Amino acid sequence: MVDLVDMAEEFRTQQMQASISARPQFDKESELDCEDCSDAIPAQRRAIGGVTRCVQCQINFEAKQKHFK
Repeated sequence: MVDLVDMAEEFRTQQMQASISARPQFDKESELDCEDCSDAIPAQRRAIGGVTRCVQCQINFEAKQKHFK
């Protein structure tokens, strides 16, 4: 018989797998220049993959997104 602990563990595993699958994928090539301010994006940041903004512009973008939710 399946007990509550087994069911909870299965649910937790499914939720974790869904969260992992929903994470953004950074497999695209990064831009050389920021799409907002046109400054060069540092090589270490571009190495992440899929980066389109410099650090400061990304911080500003995320702050605006958080504010408008």
